[in-house]
Amino acid sequence: MKDKFYNYILQLQDTITTKLTEIDGLATFKEDVWERPEGGGGRTRVIENGKVFEKGGVNISGVHGKLPKSIQDYFGVKDANFFACGLSLVLHPKNPMVPTVHANWRYFEMYNKEGHLVDQWFGGGQDLTPYYLFEEDAVHFHTICKRACDAHNPAFHETYKKKCDEYFWNTHREEARGIGGLFFDYCKATENIGMEDWFHFVSEVGNSFLEAYVPIVIKRKELPYTQAHMDWQEIRRGRYVEFNLVHDKGTLFGLKTNGRIESILMSLPPHVQWVYDHHPEKGSTEEQLLNVLKAPKDWV
Repeated sequence: MKDKFYNYILQLQDTITTKLTEIDGLATFKEDVWERPEGGGGRTRVIENGKVFEKGGVNISGVHGKLPKSIQDYFGVKDANFFACGLSLVLHPKNPMVPTVHANWRYFEMYNKEGHLVDQWFGGGQDLTPYYLFEEDAVHFHTICKRACDAHNPAFHETYKKKCDEYFWNTHREEARGIGGLFFDYCKATENIGMEDWFHFVSEVGNSFLEAYVPIVIKRKELPYTQAHMDWQEIRRGRYVEFNLVHDKGTLFGLKTNGRIESILMSLPPHVQWVYDHHPEKGSTEEQLLNVLKAPKDWV
């Protein structure tokens, strides 16, 4: 399974970066192929200072070795080895009317000290972080997410949409990072669903990404904006940074497994503001967004 999924994300990275380069029309992705001393490596692709994308990355990795003690303690195992691979992307558009987007699709295996496979699972998802709320965009994104879920199990969308709202929650701010999407983890084989079935589900979601995001970018990328819009965008980007550095399990896993720091922190935006005790004006479009982030809603 690990070879099958790794080959899938190699192809998906090509598909996504080709399309995003076409949309930007100015910048291209810089590629870094890297190796991890403890085992494995990856292929990082970053786009910067484009016409549409101020900064973004579409990265794949496949790493293996001894599971660090802190993570062994978390899983309650000893002398365990692991293999982990996945594709992770974050795109920070230039225009504040275009939302930031994040997605990843990953696969994990754990082995005992004799090298026997003792556990395996899939995880992933995709979520949207707008700075200005266009409800039709939210409906579109969630509709595509629901369609990908419904192709496999009618209960998946409600379950994984809720998990997304719960996961991407800045508890110290009491607000969501964005307007959600899908989040799933520890997707393991049971008597009702096998690993091959999980592979098809995760790849279905991965294949849906461009359809979920690209129409929004095309619709909003030429809208006019002011310095005030950019200031709000950068303030909200600060909340994005807070989540990634305080709460995100993927970031913490990468740091604890000696991952490539440039790839791990690729998700951080280039320009951010932290304004002391900032509150938007009453009745403003900025406040409208905050009201939704305080109480996540169902869009479809």
